[in-house]
Amino acid sequence: MYIDPHQRFKQSMRAIQGALIMASLFHMIIGFFGFWRIFGRFLNPLAAVPLVTLTGLGFYALGFPQLAKCIEIGLPALLILVLVSQYFPHLIKFRGGIIERFAVLFTVAIVWGYAEVLTLVGAYDKTSPNTQFSCRTDRSGLISAAPWIRVPYPFQWGGPSFNAGDSFAMMASSLVAIIESTGTFIAASRYGSATPMPPSVLSRGIGWQGIGILLDGLFGTGSGTTASVENAGLLGLTRNGSRRVVQISALFMIFFSVLGKFGAVLASIPFPIVAALYCVLFAYVASAGLGFLQFCNLNSFRTKFIIGFSLFMGLSVPQYFNEYIVTSGRGPVHSGSTAFNNIFQVIFSSPATVAIMVAYFLDCTHSVGHSATRRDSGRHWWVKFRYFERDTRSEEFYSLPFNLNRFFPSF
Repeated sequence: MYIDPHQRFKQSMRAIQGALIMASLFHMIIGFFGFWRIFGRFLNPLAAVPLVTLTGLGFYALGFPQLAKCIEIGLPALLILVLVSQYFPHLIKFRGGIIERFAVLFTVAIVWGYAEVLTLVGAYDKTSPNTQFSCRTDRSGLISAAPWIRVPYPFQWGGPSFNAGDSFAMMASSLVAIIESTGTFIAASRYGSATPMPPSVLSRGIGWQGIGILLDGLFGTGSGTTASVENAGLLGLTRNGSRRVVQISALFMIFFSVLGKFGAVLASIPFPIVAALYCVLFAYVASAGLGFLQFCNLNSFRTKFIIGFSLFMGLSVPQYFNEYIVTSGRGPVHSGSTAFNNIFQVIFSSPATVAIMVAYFLDCTHSVGHSATRRDSGRHWWVKFRYFERDTRSEEFYSLPFNLNRFFPSF
């Protein structure tokens, strides 16, 4: 045990680094060795509905509950975003859809300025610490404490420490990240007007995500890499699926992370403003999942049962696990191993993970010998995209740069 808080922090970061490195190996094996490609080949629109829907709805706790912590800032942000993105484009005509594409920037700029005015006039000087933390734009000396330039480097907290229990718990988190990232990939491809992803491309994306987690472990970021659900919703909000936009955004992220003062300015945005954005962006991802219902036979009671049961269990089971740990201080699984308990707690606390486990199992086992099962699940709509070279549109959307597909034929 370390008495010095800084030493305890460094020891914790070294343990997280080691766990992330081991989880990255699990991630890359699942992706690059094609195991997730097997999963993708049996994934149908019917099973994709609860997966993608709860990938968005599973983050409901980050929406209005966080917005309401500073209602005088969060609620105007939500209303302005809805007005600017949904109503103004029909009232004010601009070329190129400028209003829709910059709705988030307009909303954040207006409400952030409004929050700055409230802070300067002393509206929160005599409020509770929780209110000040949620509403103020000058909290905790964030900007003054940030360095001007700080370039991260590998093993900045020291050499990583490896523990079997931590590694397996992080692998469970990695599995949840794989499943939720799959739902995000599917939603992003839908809003990007791309074809359904070939299973090989899906598996390749998971493998590269593992490389991102490996870099996280080397640089000691404290968290792993996963697909951004809100960015998939942003595709639906802005109707802009250009890869160049993603590349430019990545450069901006690197810029703001190295120049600490600029990053601290952005970090001073009150979280209720961000929560207002989440209310719309996560809703877009959830609606992308519901959009796959058009490929399913909704007159089939098998379809109705699988969708309804998986959605209900995807919401109910995590609620049970989360309530149990709040009331008793530990999860419902009581074994002699803390790591084993944490694995179950992590997996069954994810709505999307529970939903796809139920829907995927039922879709693959329920009435598989029936002649109409294939069409009821919408499998025939995706069959042409099971293999990369079966459709020229897949090559257009998912080809590797510099014609690298020649060297990775299995990808």
